[in-house]
Amino acid sequence: MSRLAQVGLGDWGKNLVRNFDELAELAWLCDTDGEKRRSFEQRYPHARVTADLDDVLADDAVEAVVIATPVPTHYELAKRVLEAGKHVFVEKPPAMRGVEMEELCELAEERGLVLMPGHLLLYHPGVQKLKELVDRGELGDVLCVYGNRKNLGTIRTYENALWSLGVHDLSVLLYLIDEEPSELWAHGNAFLNRGVEDVVFCYLRFPSGKIAHMHLSWLDPHKTRQITVVGRDKMVVFDDMELERKITVYDKAPEQPTTTYGEWRTRTGDIWSPKIPNAEPLRLECEYFLALVRGEGDAQRPARDGLVVVRALEQLQASLEAVTA
Repeated sequence: MSRLAQVGLGDWGKNLVRNFDELAELAWLCDTDGEKRRSFEQRYPHARVTADLDDVLADDAVEAVVIATPVPTHYELAKRVLEAGKHVFVEKPPAMRGVEMEELCELAEERGLVLMPGHLLLYHPGVQKLKELVDRGELGDVLCVYGNRKNLGTIRTYENALWSLGVHDLSVLLYLIDEEPSELWAHGNAFLNRGVEDVVFCYLRFPSGKIAHMHLSWLDPHKTRQITVVGRDKMVVFDDMELERKITVYDKAPEQPTTTYGEWRTRTGDIWSPKIPNAEPLRLECEYFLALVRGEGDAQRPARDGLVVVRALEQLQASLEAVTA
């Protein structure tokens, strides 16, 4: 069984601790907050608790480190873990600049280590079904993909809607299209906190001609978590707010112009919803990381995919700043 440590015991960190404690040997828990350390020490008495990452890195028996700290700390912490010769799972995004992510990828590859970003949605059974439908040509050629991630709150003061919400849908859009975008732009506005955009619209164009769009907001009356894939033959919607019908496939598409008026006719056929396993995405994500640590699968693929996401985020942020400057 793999021997792990975790750095960061906040709101999301506690979910990672719960899963990794059941799947591996959780040897260390690390956080600078004394109250959090005391709380987790009581709940996980078998794990050693510290405020200093050096204690963790000095333990040769620790194979991998899980990082669930604030985003600006990810790059430095992940770099220290890799330099210590340990695998790393780091919450998204692992870095805020493409050059930093490139450095992490090179370091992991040189040392034969796993660097896995926490792109949770990629392990969602519904997103896996989306990918299956796309890859086997069920929808025909994919034309465009739309993401909508909106809610009233949680309103943040230290990161904008692009970095807080967009990284989720962006990782999925790039996973489905499987290309690096050639054109990106973003528009938004900071209505509540100066310099922190709470509403953002993003556009991506790919070398193949496919396009994608993201609407990100925490100023919306409805909580929406949807991804729509438009194919030439069929269309499909992933709705994570649905309890049972996570995936809906629509057999509808433009067909051909009429011979009389020159207008396009549309075909409307069956609507169906495949059964999606009710597995916890976070558990599946943690299991996948541990499998990579054991030497199963392509150890470098998650890092390479994460690099494309960070590059896209960096370009979208630059576009957002250029527009709002």
